[in-house]
Amino acid sequence: MRRDDWTGYGRAVLRIIVGLLFSMHGWQKLFGLFGGMGGHGPSPMWSESWVAGVIETIGGALIFAGWFTRPTAFVLCGEMAVAYFQKHVPRGFWPLKNAGEVVVLYCFIFLYLTLAGGGPLSLDRVVRRK
Repeated sequence: MRRDDWTGYGRAVLRIIVGLLFSMHGWQKLFGLFGGMGGHGPSPMWSESWVAGVIETIGGALIFAGWFTRPTAFVLCGEMAVAYFQKHVPRGFWPLKNAGEVVVLYCFIFLYLTLAGGGPLSLDRVVRRK
């Protein structure tokens, strides 16, 4: 196998892990799993946090599966940029000071997936071959 082949598989592994972890943030908001939001259980329906949970649950599942990877990653990148500027910047600009490191990492990973696609282990690839 050539090195270029391994790069695609590495991207697919990154996409799968990030998709699963990102969905878990949505489950936390929607269903109160993993302690909910600050230990308060699920977010109230139609609240900003609930809408974010819907986006994160569905978007994370799509990223995990590699289905509509580029448009989904673009939307999630935007969600993370909004989250950073709405929730973290008021506590200070720098991610290490405002606890925004995870949000910034997700934002740039999703930007990368927007540009690079889902890799060889994705439903996008399966559909494209048919």
